Amino acid sequence: MKTDSNTITASAIKKKNVFFTMQYVPPLLITLILIAGHLTFGILEGYKNILLSIGCSMLTELILARLVFGTWKNLSSAYITGISVGILVRSPYLWPFALTAIVSIMSKYILRYRNTHIWNPSNFGITWMFALLPAGVAGLSIQWGNNIWPMLVIWVLGLVIVWRVKRLHITLTYVISFILFSFLRSLITGDSFLTEVSPLTGPMYQLFVFFMITDPATTVKNKKGQILVAFLIALVEFVFRLNQMIYSPFYALFIVGPAAMIISLYLRPPITGTTHTEKKAEIQINR
Repeated sequence: MKTDSNTITASAIKKKNVFFTMQYVPPLLITLILIAGHLTFGILEGYKNILLSIGCSMLTELILARLVFGTWKNLSSAYITGISVGILVRSPYLWPFALTAIVSIMSKYILRYRNTHIWNPSNFGITWMFALLPAGVAGLSIQWGNNIWPMLVIWVLGLVIVWRVKRLHITLTYVISFILFSFLRSLITGDSFLTEVSPLTGPMYQLFVFFMITDPATTVKNKKGQILVAFLIALVEFVFRLNQMIYSPFYALFIVGPAAMIISLYLRPPITGTTHTEKKAEIQINR
């Protein structure tokens, strides 16, 4: 019995160590997207905006993790949230960057179900800002255009990374579904297929397909379920786009993602035969 317990403990520790190692890879990719996008198109309206959103995101994470869980949180997730906000939000003011970053991180600690946050943080904060403050906040709407090499480099690296973290099937399901629905939209609306599919070439969608819909903490655990959810996100986005809704992918994920998480967590049987170490590792991942 002691041997089994040691095996479970070793497995939990190994799982936790692999998770923390991979945590530092996505921040490198999102930094590459930022650098490539800014050098190619100048996607940043100012360095103050991005620094403010990153700083507010990481500071909020530090404070809430200490107050709520009594721990010092790894800040790689907060960095991704902050840099996503800095890239995707457009505003002539500074305060929307700070507020969006703070609200995004707060959602992880307030909106929880069965000890798990159910919204991707940056998707939550950005979507609420788009919906509630359309006069003062807009979203990034840039494609790579003829500058194909930055796009190819980021897509190749992004696909390798999501493959390494076992999320490639999510990205591919969404991308394939988006392309198919783009073709269907072109038949319905009369617009060209290239016009309908072109958003995939922009930095906004690279953040969406590599970071938001593949977020390990806010995706269902079952692989078939992940594929289904990715397809449903593309389907809901398809409906929103037909109705001329701006920021359709964010709204689609905002609705489908949490609903899928709640159903998955509700149906998931209680974990039995786990040690304190394994439970602690699982909780850390869900944070």
